[in-house]
This record gives sequence, structure tokens and C-alpha cells, in this order.
Amino acid sequence: MKKQWILLVILLHCVLFVTISGQAMAANSSTVIPGLNVTLGTSDEPADVSNTLSIIALITVLSIAPSIIIMMTSFIRVVIVLGFVRTALATNQMPPTQVLVAIALFITLFVMAPTVGKINEVALQPLLKGEISQTEALDRASVPMKQFMAKQTREKDLMLFMNYSKAEKPKSVEDIPLTALIPAFAISELKTAFQMGFMIFIPFIVIDMIIASVLMAMGMMMLPPVMISLPFKILLFILVDGWYLVVKSLLLSFQ
Repeated sequence: MKKQWILLVILLHCVLFVTISGQAMAANSSTVIPGLNVTLGTSDEPADVSNTLSIIALITVLSIAPSIIIMMTSFIRVVIVLGFVRTALATNQMPPTQVLVAIALFITLFVMAPTVGKINEVALQPLLKGEISQTEALDRASVPMKQFMAKQTREKDLMLFMNYSKAEKPKSVEDIPLTALIPAFAISELKTAFQMGFMIFIPFIVIDMIIASVLMAMGMMMLPPVMISLPFKILLFILVDGWYLVVKSLLLSFQ
């Protein structure tokens, strides 16, 4: 019964508050509430239609921007190698996934800085100055990206998609279609990342084998070898300055 009275009092307070607030807003006729009006209509100017289509295209590009960052940059290789490092150490989500992804993003920005700078120079700035059209700007911007991806893509992977689409063999990097270059670049990056991950795993596997052999020789078969080998893995990684070596190897792999 007491709880019902409390709920009733709270409800009355809410009603009074809403009533008083409504009266105060009605009394103050100078209160201005912002609004947004969206109108659809027709136009006789072709430029208006072109601007509308440009806005729609821009929204579409922004919606797939994460996929562009992942599939057309160095992010694939960096994040996979960092994931292999954490798995080899067996540190149970340490460093956290958010930290690894953030590190991979900043390394990607560092690696892609020359390419992005060239795109800004040959495509973005002329477009902002009105010297070229949007179509020409996209064509110019695709060239530095093609050059970066083609440098990291194996010819075997590229020809796989070129032969499947029955396209002619390109004479230069600029002639390679993005529809074939992007997936070829992705699978090439996967192979490179897994090769680097294998090399990272080798010293840690050796430590696991040594610890497991010692425990079996001592008759301590019930003790998980991971519990004993984990501190030695971390110690080895610290002594050789592991993060420095991993990041250095990643940067050198893109040269």
C-alpha cells in the first residue's frame, strides 16, 4: 500500500511539471524552436540534377568508406600480423582488440601518407579549384591507388581475375581495372600476412616444445605447459623488443 502511494505522488508531480512547462512555453510567445523543411520538386536546370546525383554518389561512397580503407590499403596486412603476434603470445586478449585495430589504423595512415598526398595533389586540389570535373578527379585519384596496390600484388593473383573476366592483358598499371586489382591485392595481402605470421610463431612454438618436454621429464603431465611458457614468451618478446621488430618488418614490407 505504501508503494502505491509513492507511485501516485510521483505521477502527480510529473503531471504538474508537464502542465506548468506547457503554460510557461505558451506564455512566452518569443520562444523560437528550430525546424527543418525538406521539399521535393522539379527543376528545369540540368545543373540541379547533376548536384543531386553528386550528393547521392557522395553519400554512397561514405557508406562504403570502411570497406575501401580495409580492401585498398595496407590495413589488411597490418591487422592480421598484429593478430598473429597476440595469438602466438597466448596472452588472452592482451592487448585488447580495440588497441590492435587502432594501432593498425595509424600504421595504415603512415604507410598510405605518400599515396594520399599524391591523390590530394593531382585530384582533390584541382577539383576544389574547379579546374577539373568530378569524373576526371576520380580517374586521377585511382592512378596512385592502382600504383600502390599493383606494387604489393602478385602477378599470379592478378592474372587469376584478369583471365576469369577474359580481359586483355594490361600494358601499364593505369590500364588494370579496379574490379580485378582490388580482390587480387586482397588475397596477395592475406598470403603475405600469413607468411609473416608463420615466422612470428616459430620462436614461440620452440619455447612451448621445450617447456612441454621439461614438464614431461619431471613427470608433471597434469600441469598445462601454457601456464609455464607464457612468462618466458613475454620475457623473450620484451628482451628482443618485439613490437619494434614487428612494426619495422611491416614498414619494410611495403617498400
